Amino acid sequence: MNLQKITFENQDGQKLVGRLELPADRHPHNYAIFAHCFTCNKNLLAIKNIGKALTANGFGVLRFDFTGLGESEGDFADTNFSGNVGDLVAAANHLKENYEAPTLIIGHSLGGAAAIFAAAEIPSIKAVATIGAPSNPEHVKHLLRSGIEEIQTSGKAVVNLSGRDFTIKKQFLDDLETQSLPQVAKGLRLPLLIMHSPQDDTVGIKNAEEIYLAAHHPKSFVSLDNADHLLSDKRDSQYVGKVIAGWAQRYVDIPEISNLRSKHQVAASLDGDDGFTTQMKIGNHYVLADEPLEVGGNDFGPSPYELVSAGLSACTAMTIQMYAKRKGWPVDNVEVHTSYGKDHAADCEACELPSAKIDTFNREIKLTGDLDEKQRQRIMQIADKCPVHRTLHSETQVITKLIE
Repeated sequence: MNLQKITFENQDGQKLVGRLELPADRHPHNYAIFAHCFTCNKNLLAIKNIGKALTANGFGVLRFDFTGLGESEGDFADTNFSGNVGDLVAAANHLKENYEAPTLIIGHSLGGAAAIFAAAEIPSIKAVATIGAPSNPEHVKHLLRSGIEEIQTSGKAVVNLSGRDFTIKKQFLDDLETQSLPQVAKGLRLPLLIMHSPQDDTVGIKNAEEIYLAAHHPKSFVSLDNADHLLSDKRDSQYVGKVIAGWAQRYVDIPEISNLRSKHQVAASLDGDDGFTTQMKIGNHYVLADEPLEVGGNDFGPSPYELVSAGLSACTAMTIQMYAKRKGWPVDNVEVHTSYGKDHAADCEACELPSAKIDTFNREIKLTGDLDEKQRQRIMQIADKCPVHRTLHSETQVITKLIE
């Protein structure tokens, strides 16, 4: 996972702080925005787990603190639901200007309602997913019931939510009363995934039904049986992330991975604008090769020399275990650590010359098992007989021709 801290401004010029998670092994094929729950922040563990599941499937995911929460500027007491929607639109604009316009928006709890409202204002959105979302923003009032009367009479009140005190002003309540989620959902005409737990005692399952009935097809419902509202169980949030990733791929554009065909054992393909990130077909397997960041690569895959070193390590381990099995020796595990570099030959007579350096593979072997010293020494001799080792020591030739 590649995690970047980003900042952008909301419609009032206040700085909002977020984290952009990117896949570790590729450029993201699509970007998603995550809207967190009421009074939560971007660092809720469930949000992180969902983000990781999405990045593992090639999405870039932006999660950020709404105005007045977490690291973001502003006073929470001066915010409202409409402001949250505006923050999501600002986040989408930031992605569009600096990365790519988002195609997926996800919201948890009140963030789910905000995601539906924001999707109607973000042209690039192609799919919407909600988790434990209320069917109307006014639902939040039941969380504020201890202070509703004081808010109505005094204009504001301090309300304790999840162990923290928040000042809620009357304008917050007034704004909620102007929002109609069923009406927005009905006019959305975007693919919608609704995820909700039947055991959710914060936002009842009836809310999911009301959103579902209001929305047009394509719409889907997934029951999060036995999950709580905040997805406290890691397995629940991981499941949510995997389901959203799989569902969304039906509605967003994902570039096809080049299907390399070759009569050879290995084929490599590199487009002119891909830097060093090279698609490879090795036998029946597809992998990426790349160069490290410090030499201009993306580090999405092993470098060419790392691949050669990997071949030596794998071949050595296989050869040792094959020999040990034939001998009946108890080698429980073998580790082979290999690195490549340029070094002086052992019998170098002109080491001061740069040309005196030769290609060198440093290999270290760790054996686990009830072996005596004689067996260990014999295994070290066998390591030098692995086919890749022999190839590296033998005279080789590369015959190259152009494919018309």
